[in-house]
Amino acid sequence: MTNDDKDIPRVEIIPEECKGCELCVTQCPKDCLYMSDKINQFGYNVACYTGESCTGCGICFYACPEPGTIKVFKK
Repeated sequence: MTNDDKDIPRVEIIPEECKGCELCVTQCPKDCLYMSDKINQFGYNVACYTGESCTGCGICFYACPEPGTIKVFKK
């Protein structure tokens, strides 16, 4: 990650913690999250970040019922 990347709002999702409920995806106002075809160790399809459009609003963080699954990085 470059220094410029640290200044860009972004989301990190820990796939091993995701239960595939899609709440973060449906609540994201910028549609920068999607459900992947990837399956985690528990058999759930996981949410993923598209890599762009995140404003760092944190709505996905608050929508997620699994604490620690989503990290939001603001500017």
